Amino acid sequence: MLEGIVRESIGKTTAKKLRRDGYLTANLYANGVENIQAAFKRGEFMRAVRNKENLAFPVKVGDTELNVVIQEYQLHPVHGEVVHVDLRITVPGQVTDFLVPVVTHGTPVGLKNKGVLVMSKRRVKVRGAIENMPAKFDLNVEPLNRDDSILIRDIEVPTDCRMMDRPDVAVCGVIKAK
Repeated sequence: MLEGIVRESIGKTTAKKLRRDGYLTANLYANGVENIQAAFKRGEFMRAVRNKENLAFPVKVGDTELNVVIQEYQLHPVHGEVVHVDLRITVPGQVTDFLVPVVTHGTPVGLKNKGVLVMSKRRVKVRGAIENMPAKFDLNVEPLNRDDSILIRDIEVPTDCRMMDRPDVAVCGVIKAK
């Protein structure tokens, strides 16, 4: 379980001090729950995110244990490290929007025909309760030829969940190489 500290002051100077000490600032929130300003060790946070098996993962802030989902993150403009993250607290039974990652597997047929696989959306917005939410969408791109694509409407969504993007938006596709 990922452990963090509660931030007493939320000013710019204390955030800079925390980042210099190897911490990552975070904001934990949900509808009907009081916001929590926290800080996590950057390396431990990245390890916990990479090793998670579900969309949500457990964190402990102070003496409170919560399940959270990454809603948004901010990168440093020069060296690309994560400097701040917004974590949504998962409330069981509460219907909300989640960004679910898209993963592809296989080698498209169109690559042999001078094509290039392009990922248009790395995460898709899905509305539903956290219990019904998939950990990721795994797409098979092997049958894609040049100028073929997988659209939002082609992705199977679990019952009690709904895609929030337009159905004609491409998630990935094979285009002609230049």
